[in-house]
Amino acid sequence: MVLPLVLASGLVAGCTSTKSSGSGGSGVQLVAQDKLTVCTHLPYAPFQFKKSGKIVGFDVDMLDLVADKLKVDQKIVDTPWEGIQSGEDLNANKCDAAAAGMTINDVRKKNLDFSTPYFDATQALIAKKGAKYSSLKDLKGKKLGVQASTTGEEYAKKKAPKGVELVQFEDVALLLTAVKSGQVAAGINDNGVLYDYVKKNPDTEVTAEFDTGEQYGFGVRKGNSALRKQIDETLKKAKSDGTYDKIYKKWFGTAPKK
Repeated sequence: MVLPLVLASGLVAGCTSTKSSGSGGSGVQLVAQDKLTVCTHLPYAPFQFKKSGKIVGFDVDMLDLVADKLKVDQKIVDTPWEGIQSGEDLNANKCDAAAAGMTINDVRKKNLDFSTPYFDATQALIAKKGAKYSSLKDLKGKKLGVQASTTGEEYAKKKAPKGVELVQFEDVALLLTAVKSGQVAAGINDNGVLYDYVKKNPDTEVTAEFDTGEQYGFGVRKGNSALRKQIDETLKKAKSDGTYDKIYKKWFGTAPKK
């Protein structure tokens, strides 16, 4: 989580282009013909995950709007998280955009360009039902699960007191399994994905939230202003005509806070 400007000369090798339906009819550069190729890291419900063999979710629906504007189909590529947040996959033309519930921060801004924010998030703590962990201090002498290279891991490194052992997991699915199985006492991650998980796993609960003021953005390769602006324009329209609220309620069960 804008109609494209006139495309500059000197297209990246191996890329094709498509004509948008936007004002001026300017072109947006794509890595594959008739496809908006999007990198993500599965699973991260409800933003992107597999259901009945198909990848679905909030991020998927939002970028389907962009693909529709470009008159192409969205193609989703599941790839390791590090390649997404570092910008490596975008630079290697593995994808046009990155949609992975990704928080906008200064470190990532050095590696990729972000759309305008499309989702407000914060960090939260998940544990087995009945656990009395209302803060990181309550986890002294216990293990706290974190997902590698995430803002949750960074928050835990800064805020967890001595005596809390951080256990790193490659993805959120492994982290949540560790919480559920008791491998770790609790896990920290973005609130949206944790609240979605506890709805389907009532033996777990979100025990605390931390006001980190995070916002998600869709990523594009540095300098790819045409596609970034197309995404921005689509987000703006979706929010003004009610489409955003409809998609939000579909995946989160409630309208977004105004």
